[in-house]
Amino acid sequence: MGELPIAWRVSFRHLFRMTDDTGLLEHAAFLVPKRREGYTTDDNARALWLTAAWARRLPDGELKRRLLAVAETTLAFLAWAQEPDGHFHNDFHYTREKEARPPSDDTQGRALYALAYAARTLPKRAHRRVAAMLFRRALPVVETITASRGIAYALAAAAERLRALTAEARRPGAGGDGEEREALLRFLERGTRTLLERFAQESDGRWRWFEPRLTYANGILPWGLLKAARATGNREARSVAIEALDFLLGLTYYGHPPVVRPVGNRGWGSRDRIAEWDAQPLDVFKLALAADAAHASTGDGRYAEAVRAARDWFYGANALGVPMVDAEEGAAYDGLSPTGPNENAGAEALLSYLLTEERHLATLARSASAGTAAWRIRAEGDAVWIDRTLSRAAAPVR
Repeated sequence: MGELPIAWRVSFRHLFRMTDDTGLLEHAAFLVPKRREGYTTDDNARALWLTAAWARRLPDGELKRRLLAVAETTLAFLAWAQEPDGHFHNDFHYTREKEARPPSDDTQGRALYALAYAARTLPKRAHRRVAAMLFRRALPVVETITASRGIAYALAAAAERLRALTAEARRPGAGGDGEEREALLRFLERGTRTLLERFAQESDGRWRWFEPRLTYANGILPWGLLKAARATGNREARSVAIEALDFLLGLTYYGHPPVVRPVGNRGWGSRDRIAEWDAQPLDVFKLALAADAAHASTGDGRYAEAVRAARDWFYGANALGVPMVDAEEGAAYDGLSPTGPNENAGAEALLSYLLTEERHLATLARSASAGTAAWRIRAEGDAVWIDRTLSRAAAPVR
């Protein structure tokens, strides 16, 4: 791979365009929001995560304020989407009426993780308290989650929330949180055991995976296990997560030079065949997420390179060598087919792109391969510039 540029720009213009006073809209016709198709909790949960994560990286100023305003809007969306029993309804019309859909395990896991992350990282205490309240109300839902990806998301959420409770317990005058902590630890044990059992059942000498097929968002499975292992110290979970991630990377990161080639949704993947088309930005992001967690766990530079490759996929290091973003607008295209990008720029692609950039920065910050370079972030209008500096001391990247 070539060297990173001295500076590059990440725009949030399309994020702001796609967000109204209800939340983040789901779809777009090219760059124009499609209001008729409404909103999802899936997208608004990821948008809460995204805006909280990027706001932490920015100095105080107008752009940070605007990102935190989106965080407030999407947090309010999750509060509105939560049912009295703690579950989250996913699909809503533009008129704010519910679309009739059954509950989704993936939706519950995504919402739980976003709330756990927001409860730890949002700067306003009132917002952190609301996120924690919604999380606690939803916590019993984890006992109903059976889908592997929902379990993985919920494992990451439980680990994230446990991290916050541990930090809060050290503060003077901290109140008791024993019941919530015990519930989190019970789920971490049960959810980890479930994924380990599924891996043991499905894997063999050639197929090192949790399921008989590779489908969507595959990286979420090793990511969830790695987050759980870090919280609990479970060495088997860490070992299986790394083994599964290495298997996934072997199938989706190759070539001369190597590029990310996510499992395509035209047939997915089996022991006999891995579909290459159509490639989805979501799958690239989930691969980056898992590789970043593996880098944090092991320090192995191979995983930092995988994160970098996932980020570069959006800028043209892919099977066709074509950009998958409109960098000026901060928009990502919905998918890559044999004939080129689907240039509709919906919420899922947008969030996948911006979250991949954020995890890429996190990997750069801890990677020894950065040498003597460091990275400084500065806001400019509706975008940020990431500049390479000569001294680590100058870098606020966290």
